[in-house]
Amino acid sequence: MKVPATTTASSMTISNWGFVFSIVVCFFASGSLAIENFHQAFPIVEPDPGHTKLRLSREGLEAIERITNPIAAVAVIGPYRSGKSFLLNQLLSLSCYEGFGVGHMRDTKTKGIWVWGTPIELDIDGVKTSVFYLDTEGFESVGKSNVYDDRIFALATVMSSVLVYNLAETIREADIARLSFAVELAEEFYGRVKGQDVAFEPAKLLWLIQRDFLQGKSVQEMVREALLHVPNKDGNKNIDMVNQIRDSLAIMGDNSTAFSLPQPHLDRTKLCDMKDGELDPLYVKKKEQLKQLVSSIIRPKIVQGRTLSGKEFVSFLEQILEALNKGEIPSTGSLVEVFNKGILERCLKLYHERMEKLSLPLVEQSVQDYHERSMEEVMKLFEEQHFGRHHAKKSVEQLQEEVDKVFKNVVMANEYQSSKLCEALYTRCEDKMDQLQVLRLPSMAKFNAGFLQCNQSFEQKCIGPAKANYEVRMMKMLGKSRSLFIKEYNHRLFNWLVAFSLVMVVVGRFIIKFILIEIGAWILFIFLETYTRMFWSAESLYYNSVWHVIVSTWETLVYSPVLDLDRWAIPAGVMVALFILYWRCYGRSKHGSGWILPLYNTRKGGSNRPRSD
Repeated sequence: MKVPATTTASSMTISNWGFVFSIVVCFFASGSLAIENFHQAFPIVEPDPGHTKLRLSREGLEAIERITNPIAAVAVIGPYRSGKSFLLNQLLSLSCYEGFGVGHMRDTKTKGIWVWGTPIELDIDGVKTSVFYLDTEGFESVGKSNVYDDRIFALATVMSSVLVYNLAETIREADIARLSFAVELAEEFYGRVKGQDVAFEPAKLLWLIQRDFLQGKSVQEMVREALLHVPNKDGNKNIDMVNQIRDSLAIMGDNSTAFSLPQPHLDRTKLCDMKDGELDPLYVKKKEQLKQLVSSIIRPKIVQGRTLSGKEFVSFLEQILEALNKGEIPSTGSLVEVFNKGILERCLKLYHERMEKLSLPLVEQSVQDYHERSMEEVMKLFEEQHFGRHHAKKSVEQLQEEVDKVFKNVVMANEYQSSKLCEALYTRCEDKMDQLQVLRLPSMAKFNAGFLQCNQSFEQKCIGPAKANYEVRMMKMLGKSRSLFIKEYNHRLFNWLVAFSLVMVVVGRFIIKFILIEIGAWILFIFLETYTRMFWSAESLYYNSVWHVIVSTWETLVYSPVLDLDRWAIPAGVMVALFILYWRCYGRSKHGSGWILPLYNTRKGGSNRPRSD
């Protein structure tokens, strides 16, 4: 029977979709299995293709991120094929088939750094702590560079709380030289502050010597002898470097300990197939002692004075790896820079907050003093929280550069605000001087009062770096205004007095009709227009004592602290006009003519007798 083409195509389509669906289901099933089954070893750091730098592995990081307790890590380092993975399995009570992979071939089994996915829960000083065990790639294996080994060693040193240095038989010069990074790291960080929160505490170093016989010496004596100075009569630089490391390791005695572990069995190729009952009893006993020793010295990882959860530990690891991959070789300086990055940000924030409290503008010295006090607080905070000793100098220089940039902006803002304020005061004084130049009634006293007030206001309110420049401009402007006012003052006053005398003649003659006012006004007019021109020149008039009397009288009338006639001239004129109008209309009829000075008599005949008709 022939199947229709449409049916065949439909069946193929369903089959294809079913195949895709099965792949997706298998993918998610395997992913969920990997996430749920943490009772195995995971890589957390892997080598890059060139086997020179390191990169993170998400698979192992997930095993750490899920932990919410404070974390501690035990890392085992040492030469390749020295039994590190087997030792870790023994510490975790795991067989070779369920724990870390153990290699029997000549090439190294562990690549990068691996973590056992299920941490050991310990109660450390009343704090429930999750302890992870880390297996590291061995040193000096085939096909790797020394720089790669240094990065593995450096990363394990920084990550771990206890660093187990697994050595076979004895301690070689190369083994001591390998500790150069750990020594430098310890010198930078360890014990920087006493009695306070330690910003960063490097791992405790545990020398683990796997040897059957120590020739009557304890392992501590063996380590102590290995750290004694080696004679260097020829001045070999390598020997000098190792001797310096020896000195530093001897000083770090409080942060290191030593332990000996005999061989578990003569046939090392069958160790994975043996149970504890088949191993050397002394080895089993010492192994349990080693477990207790590790549990007694381990502490939660402390960074910036606090313990780390799983996610914080991973973030910490990312920072470390970034620093170690930064240069051609791993350096403590690069670690210090990364660790101090957050502290520098907090210090700069503190400086910003302090400087933002300034109410600008201020005197330059005040800004400088405030900057120095703020800098003292910033440096105090930095000293309390920063990482490192020697390499911290670079962080201090970086902090100083950033602070200098902020301070430079504050100085520029102070200059701008000072210029803005002084310019406003200068403009106000300039407008004031212009107003005083065009007074309706010229008054030297009023000009001097305005001049003094303007000058005092400028001196008190204009502050900051722009004051010196604006003081020069201010003095020039005030001097120019004063000279111009004095030049116009005498001439305007003379014209005002001439006009005033003519007005008083008209008022005395036709309005008030006080003969004495008219006579006085005529005398003033004749004196100003005739006598002064006949006997005094225009220049000598203003220096004559008579003119000074006239000026003093004018100033007394026009301006005083109580009465400013220039301001009240129009209201006063209106009041006087109303008074005169009232007097002309009603005053004489009520009070007669005898109550004031003699007036003009407009009646003809001069008789006051009543008419007979």
